[in-house]
Amino acid sequence: MVRFPNPVRLLILYIGLALARAGVVDPEHVRHTTDLAWPRIVTGLARMSKNAVDVAMVGVAVGPVAIAGVGFASPYWGIAFSLGGGLAGGTIALVSQRYGAEAFDELGVAVRASAALVVAVTVPVTAAFWLFPAELISVMTDDARAIELGAAYLRTLAVGVPFAGLNLIGSRIYIGADDAWTPMLVRAGGAVANIALNAAFIFGLEMGVTGAALGTVLANVVVTAAFAAGLIAGRLPGAGELPVRVDPFGSYVHVETMRDLVTIGLPVVGRNLVWTVAKFPMLAIVGLFGPSVVAAYVIARRIWGLMNTPGWGFGLASSSLVGQALGEGDELGAESYARDVIAFAVATYAVAAVLVAAFAEPIVGLFVGDATDPSIPVAVGLVYAACLAVLAQGVKGAAAGPLDASGDTRWPFYSQLVGMFGCAIPIAYLGATTSLGIAGLYLSFLGETIVPAAINYYRFSTGKWKAISRDFRPDAPVADD
Repeated sequence: MVRFPNPVRLLILYIGLALARAGVVDPEHVRHTTDLAWPRIVTGLARMSKNAVDVAMVGVAVGPVAIAGVGFASPYWGIAFSLGGGLAGGTIALVSQRYGAEAFDELGVAVRASAALVVAVTVPVTAAFWLFPAELISVMTDDARAIELGAAYLRTLAVGVPFAGLNLIGSRIYIGADDAWTPMLVRAGGAVANIALNAAFIFGLEMGVTGAALGTVLANVVVTAAFAAGLIAGRLPGAGELPVRVDPFGSYVHVETMRDLVTIGLPVVGRNLVWTVAKFPMLAIVGLFGPSVVAAYVIARRIWGLMNTPGWGFGLASSSLVGQALGEGDELGAESYARDVIAFAVATYAVAAVLVAAFAEPIVGLFVGDATDPSIPVAVGLVYAACLAVLAQGVKGAAAGPLDASGDTRWPFYSQLVGMFGCAIPIAYLGATTSLGIAGLYLSFLGETIVPAAINYYRFSTGKWKAISRDFRPDAPVADD
């Protein structure tokens, strides 16, 4: 597999080796985790940059109302990632266990069944977005122009929904087979292509929001085609020989495998949807504080997203490595990997939190041109709260990794649900309606992560996930628990 020096990889590796020298983690675990985690982190950065550039292009070409229209459509587009990512949670569990057990025939069955299932689930979503885009956008606004632009964007974007789901399946297949490099090349390349296509459609052909949506659709088609070609041929230009090769002419409907994918993936779908659904009441509550606080909250959320990028890598690395060990029947090795990834993730988050906290004011200033804007001090306070909360986020995400790998996906869903709707949103509401005030928003950041972190880690510490994994391992007896 191709490797080259990368600053993200080097920074993560340095943190991990420092932990290894202190005797906290196994140095071999550090190297393996780093190799799987850093490409996913880079992919996340590329995707976040693409989203920001897309919005900027639409704003320049059409105006703020277009940004609003795209914004109202974006949560619906997120449904594609919630569905695809949830089913992909089942994919990585089954693929990693079969890859670890070298059960390659069963691995191919899991891949084909995953692809068939995600298409079956996302096609109805495509139909709804295509047939009723204006009605869906009007749920959130009564601005006629915003509805018009948002509907145009959503209708075009509808065609890309199945491809977005398939892309997530393709990514998890390779990560489950110990290869995070290939998904990074393909998906980061897709993000770059998306930016180029959008520039051509928005500015060159003056297609406005429709051009932005078309660029996104075509980029997702290209990424899907690349993943499919790699799976069929067993190699891709720039990636060389790949660890997985799948016969495209095998059966796509395997009831037992599909049942396992749904059993594992459905709670992950729910977990992914929690924040999408929670955005509506949370933003409404923040709006009670006034426009300056809304701006501060949005700024803090963007900075939070940057700090949270390592979790994308560590969570999937844990799922892959733990799943492979479980597939080999090495439950002690799986637990050892899981504990090391949790410690590694928390240390990496701590470094990110210290750096962001040290430069919170100038970072916030990058989002606001006027140094006297009243949103700045509120945003800085929220960023400080986020820096504390992100440490728990490291535990939350990394502890969910072994649960996902084993098929014990219900608890991370429950924890996310309790954290958002049982803690973060009520605390924020108390801040908006009582003397608690802005401190309620600070505490909501903490509640959003500390509660799920405690729940996920508790479930991990019980070890029940190892018994549950026996139900999903290739050619293994069914667990009694």
